[in-house]
Amino acid sequence: MRGRPAGLILAGGLSRRMGENKALAVLAGQPMIAHVADRLAPQVKTLAINAPAEPPLPLGLPVIQDTIKGYAGPLAGILAGLRHFAHTAPETAYMLSVAVDTPFLPADLAKRLLDATSTADEIVIARSNDRLHPVIALWPLNLADELEAWLVDPQHRKLQDFIARHTFTVVDFSSDGTTTGAIDPFFNVNSPDDLLRAQTMLDTSTP
Repeated sequence: MRGRPAGLILAGGLSRRMGENKALAVLAGQPMIAHVADRLAPQVKTLAINAPAEPPLPLGLPVIQDTIKGYAGPLAGILAGLRHFAHTAPETAYMLSVAVDTPFLPADLAKRLLDATSTADEIVIARSNDRLHPVIALWPLNLADELEAWLVDPQHRKLQDFIARHTFTVVDFSSDGTTTGAIDPFFNVNSPDDLLRAQTMLDTSTP
């Protein structure tokens, strides 16, 4: 395995369907962002959060704000992360981004994505159940200048459009079992009903 990447939790979404900040929604007695950080931290060299300055987040991790004004979507958060780690972890070639609403991240996520890289400018994306998860991806730090230029155009906001400009690889992940069914490792908690499902899945997960 290559050197561990930097890790970025994308927590700048608007959380419209949840009705509250998803990062702070309580799951099994902890804010959801704590579950994500607990799974990601052992896999990365350094960890930060992309989010607005408010409300405060409870983990003591660096909070990186978007450098683009207004809500420009996850690509703006990825750009902020690439810039941050280029200065704080210059020996790291890659950044692994994940979403704050994915509390079941695989323990081997970083390793498997890194193992799939073959060139220095390749993006590696996670997939499960035939669904791509472009927010769960490994990004070369050397893409920052190009991404910043791309985002100057307000029509350039879709992750898939930027990824399509590059060589990219997809890595498939399988679901884990519970007593009530399978857990997609990238299950998104987007609503109060999803939060209840996530709690049930945690309660019934197979050791």
